[in-house]
Amino acid sequence: MPFLESSTKVKEQTMAIKKVVLAYSGGLDTSVILKWLGDNYHCEVVTFTADIGQGEEVEPAREKALKLGIKSENIFIEDLREEFIKDFVFPMFRANTIYEGEYLLGTSIARPLIAKRLVEIAKSVGADAIAHGATGKGNDQVRFELGAYALNPDIKVIAPWREWDLNSREKLLAYAESAGIAIEKKQNKSPYSMDANLLHISYEGQILEDPNVEPEEDMWRWSVSPLNAPDKPESISIEFQNGDGVAINGEKLSPANFWAKLNELGGKHGIGRLDLVENRYVGMKSRGCYETPGGTIYLKAHRAIESLCLDREEAHLKDSIMPKYAELIYNGYWFSPEREALQALIDKTQQKVSGVVRLKLYKGNVIVIGRESKNSLFNAAYSTFEEDSVYNQKDAAGFIKLNALRFIIAGKANRDK
Repeated sequence: MPFLESSTKVKEQTMAIKKVVLAYSGGLDTSVILKWLGDNYHCEVVTFTADIGQGEEVEPAREKALKLGIKSENIFIEDLREEFIKDFVFPMFRANTIYEGEYLLGTSIARPLIAKRLVEIAKSVGADAIAHGATGKGNDQVRFELGAYALNPDIKVIAPWREWDLNSREKLLAYAESAGIAIEKKQNKSPYSMDANLLHISYEGQILEDPNVEPEEDMWRWSVSPLNAPDKPESISIEFQNGDGVAINGEKLSPANFWAKLNELGGKHGIGRLDLVENRYVGMKSRGCYETPGGTIYLKAHRAIESLCLDREEAHLKDSIMPKYAELIYNGYWFSPEREALQALIDKTQQKVSGVVRLKLYKGNVIVIGRESKNSLFNAAYSTFEEDSVYNQKDAAGFIKLNALRFIIAGKANRDK
């Protein structure tokens, strides 16, 4: 009987797990998961809370975990903002990565970092398994688990949303109440399902489940409406070194502070809003809204400095592999050999991508107004419309004839039939 066999396997796994590391935000959902793990797996729970720039204090998660019976030595709270930008966001933007033509992958790129730390903590504390709060409908379950298995093929993964019957808000609240979990009613709490980090905020659910309904203006958290943005443009400069941003307006900044400053500038000018119906890896379409102010500025600036520093075929090769690279990140394959192979190629192209880009920010727009680099391949002597002494225009005739040869041969062959 397949069902009985499956039930037996689940029961055996439940009995086998002695300690689990939970990705814990301190919110209602993960607090319910924490209690549910104890009730159903009867195992020791270790909590992991990461600050990746979501804009909320993470320290209260410690107090909540303690109240729910977690030992102090089993509570891990870490500031991962610098690692997130340096080791995940910057490498991704070296490829000018965009998914389905618009999405800057703010949620996708955060998941491998969380998976990595879950696996590392599990190893350090001798845990058998990790657990997460991603639902059985979304992409995040795939991203967390593919990352975990890539790093430790023996790790066990508990995904409560695929196991429990708390499949409605009412059931979740009832379980929380019966378990003595405090249900906080925050003022100004968004009704949307949100995910935030230093790269972006995403919004899903509620009225957004109708793709033809316009988002409410008060939904957006980081940016003013482009209609209400300042009437005067603001000029800024971004300095790049080996393909990564290192300074804004001449001020050297750490990776996390660099990105926080870009977010501030972009939000002020209504930059980085996106309303998208995307294709989830698990099969269905999903409508989400995203705010990525810093990323929108950065993408424009990075392409501008590359336009000076990259060889034509080098740049075009990079552009040709970008959609595949974006798909790998969106689908959760950050730790795959194919993503790492593409990354090696991308990183090689960035070795001479250094210089300064100047931009104007105005009512949702990012306008490049200048770029300079000591590694520039731009040579005005060749491209000028004025008289020059370095290029013989007659040479173009042979170039054209050679490239047209196959058309000439085919045309004559068809004519003679």
